[in-house]
Amino acid sequence: MTEYIFAYHGGKPPETPEEGAVVMQRWQDWLTGLGDGVVNPGNPVGPSKTVGNGGVSDGGGANPLSGFTIVRADSIDAAIALTEGCPHLDEGTIEVAELIVMPT
Repeated sequence: MTEYIFAYHGGKPPETPEEGAVVMQRWQDWLTGLGDGVVNPGNPVGPSKTVGNGGVSDGGGANPLSGFTIVRADSIDAAIALTEGCPHLDEGTIEVAELIVMPT
């Protein structure tokens, strides 16, 4: 099986501790439902900076990264199917990309 990264874009933090608990439970339920397909459940990420030849800019660009998960699936279509029910889709988008294994 191949590994894929789910790169989360957009979304917003919960507004109250109670809302945070509900959202966290939804994430835990979704990740548990993926079973052995989860390689790394990932984490949300904080503010970012973009580094380029011209210097460093704040904010991560037009669509900054907000978190990630790594999964294992038979194809990119199978990986996309795993996004069904992901709580992040309520507020943002998920970019799905194959992780390429480089020879060492």
